[in-house]
Amino acid sequence: MIKNYIDLSYYQELEDKTPEKICKKLSCIYDSQKKIYTIQVWGDDYAIYLEEKKIEKISQNGNKPHAFFPLFILYYLLNAKDIELLNEWISEKELPGGNTFFRGPHKIPTHLISDKYNNQVQQFKNKCEQLGGVPFNEADAAYVFNITSKIPVAVLFWDGDDDFPAESKILFDKTIAEHLTSDIIFALTIEICSRIGSRYDYYD
Repeated sequence: MIKNYIDLSYYQELEDKTPEKICKKLSCIYDSQKKIYTIQVWGDDYAIYLEEKKIEKISQNGNKPHAFFPLFILYYLLNAKDIELLNEWISEKELPGGNTFFRGPHKIPTHLISDKYNNQVQQFKNKCEQLGGVPFNEADAAYVFNITSKIPVAVLFWDGDDDFPAESKILFDKTIAEHLTSDIIFALTIEICSRIGSRYDYYD
């Protein structure tokens, strides 16, 4: 069962904003009669019901969103800025405050990827291509995913050998810090690692 990690006041905050500005900025759709936003995120369509205070995936495919993913979607609608990408890739430790935030319980669970695809680089490639990834010339294999038009991420994978275990890493366009706080970025990475690693029990 999907848990609700969203502060319900976020829905009221979104309802108080001007839909035309949000839709123009984020390429989403708003039904003023039903008070429903529709937005595409990582290739799937999601409906945000303001009156019912809920988010549902309306695409009919096998991608099951993690319980944290709707929180990312709603926060993105509320706070994304109308700025251009810098095309400068950084790790979570290079984000403001990231060196202290992304550790312990907030350590990005890239082990879900590295554990699953150790000595199986081709399977990692197949999974990333299935999820709409574009090859990226880094590591042993890497792919860029356009989570939204303003939130691209790169997922890197190094295969293991006799001396070192497999490793995975997520990079972000430097502008992500303008759109999202560290805890929302963490929520997004849970979805990324879970979907690529095909594990949906993490933090459920």
